Amino acid sequence: LTTSYVHGTSSTALLHDTVAEALQKSVERWPDREAVVFLQDGVRKTYAEFQQDVDRAAAGLLALGLKKGDRLGMWGPNTYEWILFQFATAKAGIIQVSVNPAYQQMEVEYALRKVGCQAIVCPTEFRAQKYCDMLKKICPEIESSSPGDIKSARLPELRSVILLDSRQPGMFHFDDVMQAGDSRHVKQLQDLQKKLSFDDPINIQFTSGTTGAPKGATLSHHNIINNAYFVGKRVGYTWKPHIRVCVPVPLYHCFGSVGGGIAMAVHGLTLVFPSAGYNGKANLDAMQSERCTYIYGTPTMYVDMLNQPDLAKYDLSSIEGGIMAGSPCPPELVKKVVLQMGIKEMTIGYGTTENSPVTFLGCPLDNMERKCETVGYILDHVEAKIVNPTTGQIMPLGIKGEIMVRGYCVMLEYWSEQAKTEECISKDGWYRTGDIGSLDAYGYCKIDGRIKDMIIRGGENIYPAEIEQFLHTHPKVKEAQVGGRNGAICGHKRERQKGILLCFSHCLIWIYITNVSVYTPKPQG
Repeated sequence: LTTSYVHGTSSTALLHDTVAEALQKSVERWPDREAVVFLQDGVRKTYAEFQQDVDRAAAGLLALGLKKGDRLGMWGPNTYEWILFQFATAKAGIIQVSVNPAYQQMEVEYALRKVGCQAIVCPTEFRAQKYCDMLKKICPEIESSSPGDIKSARLPELRSVILLDSRQPGMFHFDDVMQAGDSRHVKQLQDLQKKLSFDDPINIQFTSGTTGAPKGATLSHHNIINNAYFVGKRVGYTWKPHIRVCVPVPLYHCFGSVGGGIAMAVHGLTLVFPSAGYNGKANLDAMQSERCTYIYGTPTMYVDMLNQPDLAKYDLSSIEGGIMAGSPCPPELVKKVVLQMGIKEMTIGYGTTENSPVTFLGCPLDNMERKCETVGYILDHVEAKIVNPTTGQIMPLGIKGEIMVRGYCVMLEYWSEQAKTEECISKDGWYRTGDIGSLDAYGYCKIDGRIKDMIIRGGENIYPAEIEQFLHTHPKVKEAQVGGRNGAICGHKRERQKGILLCFSHCLIWIYITNVSVYTPKPQG
C-alpha cells in the first residue's frame, strides 16, 4: 500500500443465498454428517435431522400467527433450541432478535419494546437468571391471557411467550410450537421461500450501550452469509475435509451466531457446544472427547483455559487452529495459546456487530509477529481506510486514526433509529467504527483502542490497549484492563481471583495476578 486505504480484492464472487438456501445446500451435500452437538444436554443432530426440526419449527411459528418481518426475541444460553430458532425464523422470514442472556428486567423490557417483538423464546430460568419471573413482572397480564393472545401495556406488540422447559399459564411450551404446524402451514412455508430476498433483514443484534441505550444493529441474509463464508475461506474451511469447531462463545453474540451457526450452514461444519454457559474445563473436555479441529474464544476465555490446573493432561492434538476475537488480544496471550495449547494456526480477528461482524482477519500461517501484533488483513470484498477523526483525511501508512469500513458487511441500519444510523454510516457508505488503528504497507491492521477510551495526558494521546499490552509482558500478570479515569472497567464475572485496582489521576487499571499475596490494609491504615 501507499496510503491507509485497502480493498479486499477477490476472485470469488459474493454469495446470493438466503440462510435457508445455504442450509439446504449443505443438507443435500452432507445429510448424515453431524451438524450440531450439545454435550451438556446430550443432543446430537445430523444435517438431515436438523433440517427436519427447522422445517417443523418454522411451520409452527407460522401456525402461531407470526409472519414475514415480525420480530422474535431469543433470550437464553447456548442450547439446541437457540440455534434451531435461528434457522427456523430465517426460513419463515421472521427477524430473530438476539437478546443478551445476562439482561435484567429493565434491559430486556427496553430491548423487546425497542424492536417491537411479537414473540420471545426463553427457558424458565438459567443459573441466577429467572427469565419467566422477569417476564411476568414486565407483563403481569400474561397469567390471565390465552397463549398467543397476550395484551401487555408495557410491551404492546408482544403476543406470544414460548418456554423451552416448563408449562406456565398464558405461555406456549416448545413442544406446542413443534406440533402446531399442519399441511397448510408447510405449504405456506414453501410458498414463502419464493418471496424471501437475501437483502431482507433477518437478525437484530444489540450493541453495547457505552454511548447510551443499546442500539439494534439490523443485519440481512447477505450480510451474515457472506461474512461467514469469507471468514471460513480465510481460515481454510473451504478446502479442509471435515471441520469440528468447539464453540464456547455465546450464540447471542455475532461470534457465535455468525461464526458458528451461519458458518455451519455455509461450510458444512460440525459445531460442538461444550456447555450452556461458559465453562473452561468443559471446553477442554469437549476438545479432547469430540476430537475438535478448531476452537473459538474471546481473549478472556483463552486466559481461563490456559489457567485450568490440569491443562497439561488433556490431549489437544486434534486442534489445528482457532480464532481469537471479541476484544483486544494481548500479544503475550497469543504466544501462550500457540505454545502451551499447541494451536499453531491461531488467527486473530477484528470487527464490529455493525459489520456482520468480521472485517480484518489473520492468515493461519502468518508468522508469530503478525499473529501477536496485528488483527490480520482485510476480508474479501471489504474496503477500509484510516482517517483523521476530525478532518476525515486518509492518514499516511503507519499513522493512527479512526478505522472506517465499507462493503457488503455494513449493517442495514440501527432498528428504527435513523439519526443514529446516519451518525455512523456516511452518505457514501462508510461505517465509522470509533476504533483507533493503523495499517502497514502489506495491509495488516493494528488496533490501538477506542476513540472514547483515549487518555489525554499533558497533550499526549495514550491508548489503554498500549498500557494493557505492556502489563501483559510481566510473567505474573494474567489479565489487565485499563480505562479512562471517568470511565468504567468491566469484564466477565471473576470469582476467587485476586486483583489490584490502581487509581491514577488519568486512568484506572485493574490487574488480575497469580501466586501473589495481596496486602489488604486495616481500616485505620
